[in-house]
Amino acid sequence: MRTFTSLLGLFLSITPLAAQPFDLSFLATRPEASDFRETTSYLEVQAFLDVLETTSDRMHLTTLGYTMQGRPLPLAVFGDVSGPEPEAVRASGRTRVLLLATIHGGEVAGKEATLMLLRALAAGRHADWADSLVLLAVPVFNADGNEAVSLVNRPRQHGPVGGVGQRPNSQGLDLNRDHVKVDSPEVRSLLLALEAYDPHVLIDLHTTNGTAHAYHLTYAPPLHPSTDSTLVAWLRTAWLPEVSRAVEDRYGWATYYYGNTPEPGSDRPMGWYTFDHRPRFSTNYVGLRNRFGILVEAYAYAPFEERILATLYVLEELLAQARDHAGRLRAITEAADAQDLVGAQLALRARHARSAEPVEILLGEVVPEVNPYSGREMLRRTDARRPTMLYEYGTFTPTETAVVPAAYFVPPELKEVIARLHAHGVKTVPIPAARTQHVERFRIDSVQVAETAYQGRHLHTYYGGYETADVELPAGTRMVPMRQPLARLAFTLLEPRSDDGFAAWGLVGTAAGGAAFYPILRGDGL
Repeated sequence: MRTFTSLLGLFLSITPLAAQPFDLSFLATRPEASDFRETTSYLEVQAFLDVLETTSDRMHLTTLGYTMQGRPLPLAVFGDVSGPEPEAVRASGRTRVLLLATIHGGEVAGKEATLMLLRALAAGRHADWADSLVLLAVPVFNADGNEAVSLVNRPRQHGPVGGVGQRPNSQGLDLNRDHVKVDSPEVRSLLLALEAYDPHVLIDLHTTNGTAHAYHLTYAPPLHPSTDSTLVAWLRTAWLPEVSRAVEDRYGWATYYYGNTPEPGSDRPMGWYTFDHRPRFSTNYVGLRNRFGILVEAYAYAPFEERILATLYVLEELLAQARDHAGRLRAITEAADAQDLVGAQLALRARHARSAEPVEILLGEVVPEVNPYSGREMLRRTDARRPTMLYEYGTFTPTETAVVPAAYFVPPELKEVIARLHAHGVKTVPIPAARTQHVERFRIDSVQVAETAYQGRHLHTYYGGYETADVELPAGTRMVPMRQPLARLAFTLLEPRSDDGFAAWGLVGTAAGGAAFYPILRGDGL
């Protein structure tokens, strides 16, 4: 920290340079300064960003929000904007890309790559990006987890040997399972930023272990089957394949869609399986907001330096493509926002879908090594590539659907549901006086409640069916009109059979009371 403090003293008197090349070779991340034995601390991230802000009039710093322990979450804004405020960023008219790193405190390659990328931008590299893009970067989203460093976190990950932080935040919550229930201040801070800045693209930077494969990095688009099809098609047919081609051509490193083969003893058929479609995960969540979500997963068994570089190289190619197609990205999101989904069928539940034909997957090998400081085993990838033809289970197909109504009606006593709708940015309209309304109401035949808590809550599964009735809506009822940009998200949050909605997370509260009907109603609107 003494080095960063002295650098700050040197640079605070410097006038920011107007988008011209600047030598920042003296400014090292903690991995670079420690021969990749250590990762950057929260305070070092702040100091690093402070130095960058002094060197470029395109670099601005602000705060995304706060952690449970009260740490401000630094947000760097890079582009031709007058300041870091949402109004200034949106007024630029440029395509907005949000980088989110360290959502899991032990997965730190994204943090280091983000700092290196911001350093390059502040030094004048990729200057043409600012013609089309504004970059928003959160290097250390799970700041409390980042600081809980231990040499035994992330077992078998290949470094940094000086330890990394913990996966959950200081509440013990996995932040990448919190995007529906929003029980953490970190994710609430993110939702505020999504509403205020409205980024067209979210890139979430992770590190993955699992199957031994030959990819330095894997990625995934939004996976929920209700995501706008044009948005997903652009990622799958244009953006992500081009990134893989460019990285292979320039660096010789293979990248591909995220996946794993089944564990020994699994009843799944052999194949390459992606993770999960539900919006509790960040990139699936923003997909239901009609925004591009890109999951980036560096390979845990690659050496720490290679993980950082793989993430940096992929980020550079993703952003170069975003620059080249900035107008197209905005047009796709705007068209999705304008869609009228009333009467459409959307997914409530889903399962993996198998590819029509086997695809070539590059499996690989790992060898054991020992962390010299903990004495524990870690695994290191080799350069072996074993091309293997496997069916790919990389998408999801609905197993249950429902028709999107014109409106939902949320009774005033469901204060937690209403508050969370507003936290998500879903538009609601208060009904000022009681009225009789013809509605569909969900008859509850039974509710299955998980015995074991998951992420601090007991998951619920509702069984039953809809029937029509004339009911009195009390004054203060909140109508959720479904002709709004966040209709896909609102549908998923409010339907009782949704596999990742408010009901699934136990937020509706009908199970304990033995209610005959689900309290959130559907209808034609007012």
